[in-house]
Amino acid sequence: MMRKGFTGISCLVAGIMFLLCLVVTMPIGEAKAEVTRIILVRHGQTDYNVQDLYQGSLDIPLNETGLMQADMLAESIKELPIDVFISSPLERAYVTTEKCAKAKGMEISYTDPRLTEISYGEWEGRTKKEVSKENKELAKKWKKEPWNTQIPGGETLQQLQERYRAAIDDAVERYPGKTIFIGAHSKGNMALMCSILGIGLDHYLQFKQDNTCINVLEYKKGQWKLVLLNSIAHTGKLYKSQKR
Repeated sequence: MMRKGFTGISCLVAGIMFLLCLVVTMPIGEAKAEVTRIILVRHGQTDYNVQDLYQGSLDIPLNETGLMQADMLAESIKELPIDVFISSPLERAYVTTEKCAKAKGMEISYTDPRLTEISYGEWEGRTKKEVSKENKELAKKWKKEPWNTQIPGGETLQQLQERYRAAIDDAVERYPGKTIFIGAHSKGNMALMCSILGIGLDHYLQFKQDNTCINVLEYKKGQWKLVLLNSIAHTGKLYKSQKR
């Protein structure tokens, strides 16, 4: 009887040890797949937006409307669970992000220069009408096929996309399973959308980014999902041209 008892206990102990080994050796990623969320926004309005000027990498501040839009955005995200705030270093994006962080009693964790807007080179600070008058064919090509166009002294969409994607990938690696708020720019956001969805930059013009729009992206097990695109509901509109 004693031998049978000890045999039963031994089997039980061996079974428990086997299960413990399985738990210990099981990769963490397989035990629980975490979802990392990106709340990606565009900055508020600037005078350059209103005047139809090429803004690009110039550090242009928010105008009165832009500040109001940023306040409305901040109010709308106040109750959302957000762990980290990251911003482009350009003032228009930084102030937009800072207002949102303060609404939650938080601060911007860091700025990432890879999130600055595309450089328009020789076109920056000039009106689109002026540029078109000076070089009609190039301006027309940029408007219709920006992915195949090189602006004098500026960046290509490919270069913009690469640095935006690198910045986002680094944020996800740094804060897995967290909700990350990122304040950025329209052209960069549009190029990034093409990358995370695995589509070519020839689809770039099919995306729209209004001032202080909210986009929500989710990352899990190497897969990206686009949850929300270009939402400006916090401004009282579903889309920019909507009449009140």
